[in-house]
Amino acid sequence: MNYTKEERPWGNFLNLYEEDGFKVKRIEVKPGEMLSLQLHHYRSEHWICVRGEGIVVVGDREIVLRENEHVFIPKKTKHRAENRSKSSFVFVEVQVGDYLGEDDIVRFEDKYGRVE
Repeated sequence: MNYTKEERPWGNFLNLYEEDGFKVKRIEVKPGEMLSLQLHHYRSEHWICVRGEGIVVVGDREIVLRENEHVFIPKKTKHRAENRSKSSFVFVEVQVGDYLGEDDIVRFEDKYGRVE
């Protein structure tokens, strides 16, 4: 299988697998970094922590996500991952939905200036 890795200001993600209706990614958030506060119209996501610890916002909840724990993010729900620790926060993301393109993202807050 040919994996594709994409660098972002907050870390990187690796596309592991995709087929009709779902996609699997490995996401690494560098220490002190965070993803944008965002939502998706066409997909829900399952995040499973595999290394480190992160703060995850889902709707109006803030959750500490540790190794071997998971969280479900329904479509059209604001969410974000943040790493306040000194080591990497790594999670596996399973996307499920009718459309899984990277352009299905609405950003509300972003420390890297990517809000439109």
